[in-house]
Amino acid sequence: MVQPALSGALIDRVVTFKLLGVNVASDLKWNTHIEAISRKAASRLYFLKQLKRARAGLNDLLNFYCSVIRPVLEYASQVWHSSLIVAQTKALEYLQKRAMNIMFSGGIDYTTCLIIAGVDTLATRRECLTKRFFRRKVLPETSCLHYLLSEKMILILRINYAIQRHFNHSL
Repeated sequence: MVQPALSGALIDRVVTFKLLGVNVASDLKWNTHIEAISRKAASRLYFLKQLKRARAGLNDLLNFYCSVIRPVLEYASQVWHSSLIVAQTKALEYLQKRAMNIMFSGGIDYTTCLIIAGVDTLATRRECLTKRFFRRKVLPETSCLHYLLSEKMILILRINYAIQRHFNHSL
């Protein structure tokens, strides 16, 4: 097998590498990345527990979660969200569930905690973030990614977006 070169320098083949904080695997599976962000978020849950022990209010706990823990679980999710397997989605959701259990210690179920906190599931948030990225960075004709879409696809996407906007405004 020929080893690739760039400007005469040989390029080593690797199984995984980190690019702008995202662990990318050669098979484009996200096990390494999900494990890494899960460890990082789990370690930050300790500080959420410490804030709870110090009798921080619910708003402070939610602010800490939303500004320190959740961004770790969502960083660059537009890249990897659609390729997650069910087990990976559940593993990430479990971390948010743990955070909710810390904040709402009192036997309240996860769904109720989300409603009280005004927080969506991580899967729902990733989906929204991905759609927003697509609408803002791919659909506009000035986007360098726009040329990847066929005219028919662009028309379908714009119609779907208009229908969703109309439906959301009529609620």
